[in-house]
Amino acid sequence: MTEEPTKISVIVRTFNEARHIPDVLKGIRSQVIQGASFEIIVVDSGSTDGTLDIAESFDCRIEHIPRESFSFGRSLNIGCSAASGSVLVMISGHCIPANASWLAELVAPLANGRVALAYGCQRGDGSSHFSECRIFEKYFPSTSVIPQEGFFCNNANSAVLRSVWEQYQFDEGLTGLEDMHLAKRIIGEGLCVGYVAEALVHHLHDETWGRIKSRFEREAIAMRHIMPEVHLSFADFMRYASSSILLDFGAAIQTKQFLRYAPEIIMYRLSQYWGSYRGNHRHRKLSREVKERYYYPR
Repeated sequence: MTEEPTKISVIVRTFNEARHIPDVLKGIRSQVIQGASFEIIVVDSGSTDGTLDIAESFDCRIEHIPRESFSFGRSLNIGCSAASGSVLVMISGHCIPANASWLAELVAPLANGRVALAYGCQRGDGSSHFSECRIFEKYFPSTSVIPQEGFFCNNANSAVLRSVWEQYQFDEGLTGLEDMHLAKRIIGEGLCVGYVAEALVHHLHDETWGRIKSRFEREAIAMRHIMPEVHLSFADFMRYASSSILLDFGAAIQTKQFLRYAPEIIMYRLSQYWGSYRGNHRHRKLSREVKERYYYPR
């Protein structure tokens, strides 16, 4: 008897992604994976820029979520509910697969039973903020860790077993970090998370300084729920922001790009840590070790 191929559902969250979504969907459609088939499900939260027309041209299944009821976890749960695959892959509408083996690399640790949730590498490109590229290098190293310690992961480029999602699902009340929340829960149940460096996407943000601040603020609010022991004081904001700026300056000098990126580095790091402080500073319990792990720039 011929064994049925594995079905993979690739879920793409979108909102006004017309600039990048053609390359994203083209990259997904170009994937080569033996013994598996895949579908693409776009979960859109009210795009008005042609994103939906582009998705339709790539033969995607489209699910809608009203902007007023949007949360990151809810949009993913909608996509997962509509999916028919035994493996659920999440990718942002502005994350472009780097090569035709991205999908196969990402789901391989799930297929062989080593982990229940996997996430892949992210990098910027020539248009990305210098400091954001440094953040990518910190959290997404060049070597895979399967399984890993800790529950860091990122749904801009991740995969989870459908059976695991059905049991736990994403928290729809969080303002972000629904990925880390799920990972923490499944690790608590004895399951494993893995990082796949070979599953590379180019994560391209088009954000103002205000939007960068807001992104880190909502993630810090979510972190309060996930790790209530973490508290950022104003002194922490000053320390982490200044340390990050100086370290980025050093990296820019080494690559002979200081004059080009110095003002941008200052604005990015101030936006990042001011947002984190705003979202997190009301905590009263302190944990220096955890703060250093998640916020210190090295």
